[in-house]
Amino acid sequence: MAECGASGGGSSGDSLDKSITLPPDGIFRNLENAKRFAIDIGGSLTKLAYYSTVQHKVAKVRSFDHSGTDTEQDHESPYEVSVQEEVSARLHFVKFENAYMEACLDFIRDHLVNTETKVIPATGGGAYKFKDLIASSFGKSATADREFSQEDMAKSLLHMISNDIGQLACLYARLHRLDRVYFGGFFIRGHPVTMRTITYSINFFSKGEVQALFLRHEGYLGAIGAFLKGAEQDNPDQYSWGENYAGSSGLMSSAPELGPTPRARSGTFDLLEMDRLERPLVNLPLLLDPSSYVPDTVDLTDDALARKYWLSCFEEALDGVVKRAVASQPGSADAAERAEKFRQKYWAKLQALRHQPFAYGTLTVRSLLDTREHCLNEFNFPDPYSKVKQRENGVALRCFPRVVRALDALGWAERQLALAEGLLAGNVFDWGAKAVSEVLECDPQFGFEEAKRKLEGRPWLVDCYDTWLQRLQGAPHKCALIFADNSGVDVILGVFPFVRELLSRGTEVILACNSGPALNDVTYSEALIVAERIAAMDPTIHSALREERLLLTQTGSSSPCLDLSRLDKGLAVLVRERGTDLVVIEGMGRAVHTNYYAALRCECLKLAVVKNSWLAERLGGRLFSVIFKYEVPAE
Repeated sequence: MAECGASGGGSSGDSLDKSITLPPDGIFRNLENAKRFAIDIGGSLTKLAYYSTVQHKVAKVRSFDHSGTDTEQDHESPYEVSVQEEVSARLHFVKFENAYMEACLDFIRDHLVNTETKVIPATGGGAYKFKDLIASSFGKSATADREFSQEDMAKSLLHMISNDIGQLACLYARLHRLDRVYFGGFFIRGHPVTMRTITYSINFFSKGEVQALFLRHEGYLGAIGAFLKGAEQDNPDQYSWGENYAGSSGLMSSAPELGPTPRARSGTFDLLEMDRLERPLVNLPLLLDPSSYVPDTVDLTDDALARKYWLSCFEEALDGVVKRAVASQPGSADAAERAEKFRQKYWAKLQALRHQPFAYGTLTVRSLLDTREHCLNEFNFPDPYSKVKQRENGVALRCFPRVVRALDALGWAERQLALAEGLLAGNVFDWGAKAVSEVLECDPQFGFEEAKRKLEGRPWLVDCYDTWLQRLQGAPHKCALIFADNSGVDVILGVFPFVRELLSRGTEVILACNSGPALNDVTYSEALIVAERIAAMDPTIHSALREERLLLTQTGSSSPCLDLSRLDKGLAVLVRERGTDLVVIEGMGRAVHTNYYAALRCECLKLAVVKNSWLAERLGGRLFSVIFKYEVPAE
């Protein structure tokens, strides 16, 4: 879960930036590793799409061998953690003005001579217009210099055209009973003035009933189409794409010089990078209405007060994140240098969002958290909390037998409340929350019982426990899907005892964990090892795993939050096959920052401890208030 607490220059010779002076992060990133690329040339803008391989570090966990004389007592932790190099795929989209076409083509020619393909798919009206230039850049013919584009239209002309567009769009929207209109194309190009005038026009003519929306990265359809020609052999249906916020630009980015000739006027460039996810992502089949589902609880683009708080919150947390990143790689000589680069990049994005909250799309707590994770990965900090999770999992595993013995000694009604309190107490152990991380750093002995005492007494802030208890007195659920949150105490002493109780009632359980690391959230690979250790101590878990009544799967996500519209296809298949009729969503990131208002077609438990004072007060509670939300779909 989640809550925060608080230039490169050009060089000579054969270096990558020989022909183009790049900005700090570079425009044509990883071009030397490009496998395929395509170009779309419009009247004044050129869009490049290319596919490259990216080498980065990933954290891997491996179970210790417990065969022979090797026993659990031999190790302080249940598994070992290593950092390995891994190669993944990434799509890059770059947009710039045609005035620098020749310099761009020279640059590409110099760095694509070793690619497998010598064919360059080109589309757009400019592909014909610039055919001689493209050919001559690769040694085929000669061309004449081109004039720069004309100046932007005058403000009065802009208003006239925007009002015309707005009125026509409103008429069509009303004709088809639509409340949203998406705009894109050359006329807009992400210009704030253009978007403002069109938005004003739409609002005026619709009397506020129609909303104008704009694409962050528009104009790439032609480039993508050209790129996809010949990409069929890569089996695109077998994977999905997700935006890499660390490598993507916001709105109206300042363009670097693309050649030695000074520019006659200012302009923009645009970057979009998408990481390939090695699995298809789909909707959770249990969503009541996938078309209207919005994961995020609060849109910070609209809520100025919340936006100001959360941007300051993430900025104040930067020192702690940098410290944790450096501590996670004690053997690395350049860890401090890389961590400082991370700080600068993420800080710059936060400042950009203060001035343009919509620069990277809808601004939410989830997007701020995901951007931070992407920036950490950009500078090779794949799992800053790996050692913390390793240690806490080892400690919690040693406590597991004592916790379940205490639960088994209780009567049925007392045990149900203790299990609910255990889930909530486990959720306190969230290193992403400043109020908790300060306690854990100052008091290493802070444990499960201490966390229980932190919880507010009943009635809780949102208290549906009595209704849940009444439901448990009825027939057992067929199958429960549980989205786990944190490693250590949370998953081992909170979630697994709850899973054990459901199994004893005859309910099958699907335990879904993150595919990749985020904060101290438990990952699928870690959960497999933890489940193996618990099974060795508990016959209920052991038999359930063996008989496949307990299944562990990955969500397809590497985020502290949860988007139920982008889940691993294998998880969705399991949900259908097992007839899942109960969903449990745990943690602030998954059940409060996201999915608080998500409507499902089955029963749903949303559980969290609010570990942020500002958010707790906004919800009408105080620090460590409890959310125990039990929802039953309408008949």
